[in-house]
Amino acid sequence: MTRTRRGYIARRRRLKARSFVSSFRGSLLKTQQDIRALASSHRDRDRQKINFRRLWITRINSVIRDGWIYYTYSRLIHDLYKRQLLLNRKILSQIAIANKNCLYIISNEIIKKVNWKESAGVI
Repeated sequence: MTRTRRGYIARRRRLKARSFVSSFRGSLLKTQQDIRALASSHRDRDRQKINFRRLWITRINSVIRDGWIYYTYSRLIHDLYKRQLLLNRKILSQIAIANKNCLYIISNEIIKKVNWKESAGVI
């Protein structure tokens, strides 16, 4: 039986594994640890985005329910989109923490405009 020659693909795979090894202390044979570290860092970057979004939603919702606004979080976001206001959840949560009155003013203006359009039959 003839010998199978391995081409550049296997060599490239080994070089890729070795390139990550240089950042770790210890012997050069920790490629499995490095590959796992790469997978974990990628997974946790995605998880971090999800966690921050949950935090922003929780902050907005708590300020809305504490205040004088008769609103829920989902209705506020729905009316923001309806009014075409470009405020994302991160900005809204920063406004909610820094200045609650500003968030109250924004929500009251949205309520007035939406209620006016609904009563006038525009929507």
